[in-house]
Amino acid sequence: MVADLTADRATLLPEVRTHTVGPLGTLFMVADGMGGAAAGEVASQMATEVVLSTLRERWITADVHTPERFAAALRSAADEANAAIHGYATKHPENRGMGSTATIAGLLHDTLFLAQVGDSRGYLVRDGVARQITKDQSLVQRLIDAGELTEEEAEVSDRRNIILQALGPEATVRIELTHQRLRRGDVLILCSDGLSGQVRSDEIARVVQQESDLVEVCKRLIDLANAAGGPDNITVIAARFDGEGLATEGLDDAVRHQLYQSADEARETVPISAITDDPRIAEPRPTIRTTPLAAEPVVARPRASARMVNIVFGIVFAVVAVLLALRYLPIASGN
Repeated sequence: MVADLTADRATLLPEVRTHTVGPLGTLFMVADGMGGAAAGEVASQMATEVVLSTLRERWITADVHTPERFAAALRSAADEANAAIHGYATKHPENRGMGSTATIAGLLHDTLFLAQVGDSRGYLVRDGVARQITKDQSLVQRLIDAGELTEEEAEVSDRRNIILQALGPEATVRIELTHQRLRRGDVLILCSDGLSGQVRSDEIARVVQQESDLVEVCKRLIDLANAAGGPDNITVIAARFDGEGLATEGLDDAVRHQLYQSADEARETVPISAITDDPRIAEPRPTIRTTPLAAEPVVARPRASARMVNIVFGIVFAVVAVLLALRYLPIASGN
């Protein structure tokens, strides 16, 4: 899903394919359903619909529009999506265990805020290098953090598909909120694990460098994943950031996984022991061109201040998608 939050439009029509990012920002989201084909589709659809409706209520129509309020709205949207999916599964026992991963990226001014649940991923490609800016909430990631696995060992581990969190299976969920300042020319890749489990970050960077057309970027990435075995649904969103509102370089915009703290949280830092008591949780707590592309699996498996208001980004939103992407994208009229 991609949505122009200022115009309140989530659609594949031209008004979202080409637009200037307004003071309320832009939303990018990948949700990967789990729990069987039908239940997974319901869960991922609910996730995108609830996230957008919550942002309308807590951000678009709010009286105050600050970065802290935006970050809080993204977190609340993920919480509401979890509650909705969990409530649905409770009322429909045949769908018990249904859920969805979610990587929710919101652009406000020159900063991306990301709310993460599960193992869908966000990468930022800058200067020919793709770096992961989210952290998987998975068993192998926890083992990597504990020094018990290397990243190379994790890539071939038979436990690499075990996630510790998703929207829906539990009544509560711990959402990891991160942030990343952007530079002119940065490219964001959001994807399900159907891509990240098969295509390495250096391959992602190479494709982005070689292709100026983002539709071709997504096609080539999906082709690479399918050529490597393609055992799962594959969903990709590619977004290129440009425009005079973005710096060409900066001192505090290094690409990395950066936890976001509000001013209140910064004053009251939570001890790491309090974060890691829950055994399900891993320890570590924009011109834009955007292209979402989804592919059927080869083998299916369940699974603003006044100073900032003048920042202007153009968006060109080019789309090539099969039925799954078109069928389940919530449409908002913006009227």
